[in-house]
Amino acid sequence: MATKKKTAKKTAKKVTKKKTAKKTAKKVAKKKSGATVTLGGNPVSVSGKLPATGKSLPKFSLTTSALQDITNKDIAGKRVIFNIFPSIDTPTCATSTRKFNEIASSLSNTEVYCVSADLPFAQGRFCAAEGLANVKTASSFRSNFGAAFGVNLTSSVLKGVLARAVIVANEKGKILHTELVSEIANEPNYDAAINSLR
Repeated sequence: MATKKKTAKKTAKKVTKKKTAKKTAKKVAKKKSGATVTLGGNPVSVSGKLPATGKSLPKFSLTTSALQDITNKDIAGKRVIFNIFPSIDTPTCATSTRKFNEIASSLSNTEVYCVSADLPFAQGRFCAAEGLANVKTASSFRSNFGAAFGVNLTSSVLKGVLARAVIVANEKGKILHTELVSEIANEPNYDAAINSLR
């Protein structure tokens, strides 16, 4: 009888441990899980969530077309718009780069960075061919940017590149506006980005 009771107690402990481990795993997964956007209506997972408005920009690093790294220090004292997208070689990304180039010409003390995982050479080539001189290109190809801003795509054929998003910050690095575009094929809300600087 004593042996049966011991076995029953051990089994009960194992079951309790398994349940606790499952609950913990679910909590961790919830914390780690990010947003979901769509590509042609199909769901695509995003690595995290955009930083909250009112908070400071996360620490980041990006690579310019001159292959120089830029960080938070390099944008200190300037207002900044990050136009984030999957690839400069897609129609919507190209359109948003042209549009922000047009917008940037009328903004004072504001730098617009078009950010993607493309190599700096591809980004620079596109802007040169299009004559876009008001925006700056910045690549996340060797940096923590996607993770820091929660914009890495983690599923679908676009896994490994960045989601379409816009983040605006003031000269003190305080975030004024964020947008994660719900459908990757759509353009961002340009007016909302610009109005946040007024």
